[in-house]
Amino acid sequence: MADRSLRGMRLGAQSLQSEEGVTFSPRRRSTYQLDDGSTFEVTFSADAEIPTLWESPKSGREGHLLGENGKPVPLDQVEARIPRSHWDMLLERRTRDELQELLDERLAYLRARRGEHKIGA
Repeated sequence: MADRSLRGMRLGAQSLQSEEGVTFSPRRRSTYQLDDGSTFEVTFSADAEIPTLWESPKSGREGHLLGENGKPVPLDQVEARIPRSHWDMLLERRTRDELQELLDERLAYLRARRGEHKIGA
């Protein structure tokens, strides 16, 4: 009995699955460069849009994407949209004179209404 010991394996230590018959999706490696000149690589899906900035997994600093020629890819200059206020949108639809006329009409209506419901009169 001593020569027939039971053999087992640790739980979670090894997977019983193999990579046989598994096809991986196409991938692409992109290289990013930090300000100090060091580089790191990130793997993306082949059909993914590659960002021009990526945070380094080791240092946490932001790296710039390097092109095929080894030079940094220029950053896309996105126009900063200035938020429009309600007043700006109003001025797109009406002139100041029209707005003044509407205000006067509305104030006259409210004043007339207030005069109808006087308490104690």
